[in-house]
Amino acid sequence: MGQHISLHVTLGYMPCLDSAPLVVAVEKGFASDEGLSLRLVRETSWVQIRDRLTVGHFDGAHLPGPFALAANLGFSPLVPALLVPMALNLGGGALTVSNALATAMQQAGWENHLLEPLAAGTALKRVAEERRVKSLPPLRIAIGDAHSSQAYYLRYWLAACNLDHGSEVEIVSLPSPLMVDGLGAGALDGFCAAEPWNSIAVDRQVGRIVAATAAIWRGGPDKVLGIGRQWGENNPAALDALIRALYRAAQWCGNPGNTEELAGIMAAPRYLGVEGRLLLPGLTGDLVTAPGEVQSLADFLVLERKAANFPWASHALWFYSQMVLGGHVVHARERIAMVLETYRPDLYRRALRPVFAAMPGANIKVEGAMAAADYVGASNGRLLLGPDGFFDGRVFDPDRLDDYLATSPAVPRN
Repeated sequence: MGQHISLHVTLGYMPCLDSAPLVVAVEKGFASDEGLSLRLVRETSWVQIRDRLTVGHFDGAHLPGPFALAANLGFSPLVPALLVPMALNLGGGALTVSNALATAMQQAGWENHLLEPLAAGTALKRVAEERRVKSLPPLRIAIGDAHSSQAYYLRYWLAACNLDHGSEVEIVSLPSPLMVDGLGAGALDGFCAAEPWNSIAVDRQVGRIVAATAAIWRGGPDKVLGIGRQWGENNPAALDALIRALYRAAQWCGNPGNTEELAGIMAAPRYLGVEGRLLLPGLTGDLVTAPGEVQSLADFLVLERKAANFPWASHALWFYSQMVLGGHVVHARERIAMVLETYRPDLYRRALRPVFAAMPGANIKVEGAMAAADYVGASNGRLLLGPDGFFDGRVFDPDRLDDYLATSPAVPRN
């Protein structure tokens, strides 16, 4: 505690609620306690962050998990190799549709069943079929990037609900800060994004929330700490200090007694620049889904509990499976090796060993098999995990990846 600041680290981030651990590490002094001078740079798109990683402006960044995998799999050749030594959150995203589309879904029989994805998907399918019969253009839904976590959740949901990409739904990429304006201008029929953009759309009365990523996959991952591999290998002490600072920040964020203060910190113009009242729904899970309507979703955004910060290899492999099913990459053993070299739980364990943090007994697990929360084997304490079910009842066993790919529907590609 109180070390002399001697290690300088620059991280890029997007103005999303799940960047909270980075912000709190600076604002509450956790970074300086670890001897770090941590500089945060807000960007407007994942592409901009990618480009600044490429030219060396950033040592690392707040990134969607699959974005880091895509970089190492060669989707963006100029991006340097990345490491993921820490995850930042579970859940936190939602699907928001225009008022007109919400009305059409209601006419197709949809009611807001606690943001139940199957009910919303069934109604959306009916609306899309009616539009196709009338020769109307496909519904246009925006994502932040083709390789964002929300993009893969959206594609998974569409495939499970039998929505046809191309004739019924068009997926487009748009920076999340522009999505609300796009919805209000009629350029979009919906978007899938992290908070606070869904709550902002509802507050501006241009849309309503119809599903949450935390209901598509309970306990599903999203953002990670992505670090340039060369920087991480050349600066192990700084990397360990950064992980510890973010771990302590995440613990602070996860304390319900700090929620209102956290909303105030994140609301500052230099961070999200959004009214604190619009951040509280995402932090509490009490989502304002439409004017005057509140739906509560347990574990909507988890910043610390349930091993939210552990970079599970099985999370990386699930994202990889969706890349294969979407035609983004051809399945090959050497690519699995690349995926496993990207997510680095060994670095997370190394950094937190001195603080005796509770750690899972394994680096990989079956995803979707826990119907209820339960304690699992861990070192230095006990860990409560789950529930972690997928809304369609599927289970992802990393040891049976080939079987999973063979029995899964192809997901939409954009």
